[in-house]
Amino acid sequence: MRVLPILNLLLAILFLLASCGRAVPTAAPLETEASPASASDAVDWWREVVFYEIFVRSFYDSDGDGIGDFNGVTEKLDYLQDLGIGGIWLMPIHPSPSYHGYDVVNYYAVNPDYGTMNDFRRLLDEAHKRDIRVIIDLVLNHTSSQHPFFRAALEPSSPYRDWYIWSTEKPDWGNWHATQPDGPYYYGFFCDCMPDLNYANPEVTAQMKNVVRYWLDQGVDGFRLDAIKHLFEEAGRVENAPAMHDWLEDFYSDYKAISDETYTVGEVYSAGAFVARTYEGQTDHIFNFELASGIVNSANGGSNTGLTSAYTFTLPEMPDGDYATFLTNHDQNRVMSVLRGNTAKAKVAATLLLTAPGTPFIYYGEEIGMTGAKPDELIRTPMQWSADAIAGFTTGTPWEMPNTDYAQGVNIAEQAGDPTSLLSHYRALIAMRTSHSALRTGNTLIFETANKGLFASLRVDGTEAILVLVNLTEAPISDYALSLKSSPLEPGQYDLLSLLGGGEFSPLSVNEGGKVTGFVPLVEVPAYATLILILSPIQ
Repeated sequence: MRVLPILNLLLAILFLLASCGRAVPTAAPLETEASPASASDAVDWWREVVFYEIFVRSFYDSDGDGIGDFNGVTEKLDYLQDLGIGGIWLMPIHPSPSYHGYDVVNYYAVNPDYGTMNDFRRLLDEAHKRDIRVIIDLVLNHTSSQHPFFRAALEPSSPYRDWYIWSTEKPDWGNWHATQPDGPYYYGFFCDCMPDLNYANPEVTAQMKNVVRYWLDQGVDGFRLDAIKHLFEEAGRVENAPAMHDWLEDFYSDYKAISDETYTVGEVYSAGAFVARTYEGQTDHIFNFELASGIVNSANGGSNTGLTSAYTFTLPEMPDGDYATFLTNHDQNRVMSVLRGNTAKAKVAATLLLTAPGTPFIYYGEEIGMTGAKPDELIRTPMQWSADAIAGFTTGTPWEMPNTDYAQGVNIAEQAGDPTSLLSHYRALIAMRTSHSALRTGNTLIFETANKGLFASLRVDGTEAILVLVNLTEAPISDYALSLKSSPLEPGQYDLLSLLGGGEFSPLSVNEGGKVTGFVPLVEVPAYATLILILSPIQ
């Protein structure tokens, strides 16, 4: 690949920015001729969309019983479509004795609190009409202790006994639970209410393959695989055991044979790119926890060190960005609480997520700045739709009360019409990402910056290049320098356009070149501001 002199490129970019007379504010992206993403007919459609994580119980209650339901999600699909969402992940939808659903009692049914199977099928149909894919949580590691399989397994002579993991004496490793004071003991990594399945038993594997086939037949587009690093226990090793990788590879081949458009994203808690790479050919994606921490830490701390460090580990391992990204999820304190309610920092975090490589996942309510800190119920509170009673979530008594800030502007109805709101910022960023392939699947180059308060990256693919400059601090930045060794851009003429704000610029010439160091820019980046520029090749 031929390279260009990035010094000339950046000098031209920032000279033209300076000639505009002001920094570019956050606004809706300009219309360009870049190709929009499409979920239709693409085997790897998951790399082209932004996902949205939904806890059905807390999203929207359509029947006034205080519990969110499938029909409620269906009613709000237009909102998700307007936001720019191309895929939704539903947290567990199966019958369960718990409010969260991660202890399943029937893998072939839906939670009656959420509606009927027909309601769920209607949700799938309506989502697909809007070109929104739907994946569901698949809890592979364990069942509920109330699952009929486990209830039967309590009897030593039961054919289901070997579906779980037993010991007559309590081992000196792991989380073992007694059925009687002196045993026997069964293994449950998370709690006694969630006994681990025994995947050394082929009957268990066959059963879970049947579960996957069943839901694919219903029309789901894939699965989020819960806690998969714990699927096997070998000689006291309770995560990432070698047999687990072999099992996942076989499992992956099975459902890909049904449909190669089936998408799976695995939860491997705390994983970074190095660990994610060990799951290649076993899932389509792994959540990149390391990159998530880097984004949030840099947005919170005002320094690019955390994010740059995360990229230092991520890009050499997975330069193509073939993983899932996020800020925080249903198991972590909400990102707005981590950022101590600072909306400017929340906008920075959103920018860093939605201009990053990988497939982004947004946790419901994140786009309006919902807060929440553990215990878990308080990070899974009802969605805040309006300033009406109970945040517009229900007309009944909610299963959990929403945060009181819903009446102070932290709701969708008020933010939807405000061009400066966090919601509008998310909408603009998602639209920009959807319209520009470089931001979805392009290569990523990270600049060295003399000022740690600035994060700078270049996203490049075969058709376009986009420069991202993000001020992580509360003060304007003008005293910084950028350094980049090389770029994959081809020589030629480029139009230069701002994706955040208005303005048109003269064509830019790009020649061959090499290493760039000590670059001093000519434009000030305002506090917590983002400048995003596209170089479009002129044919």
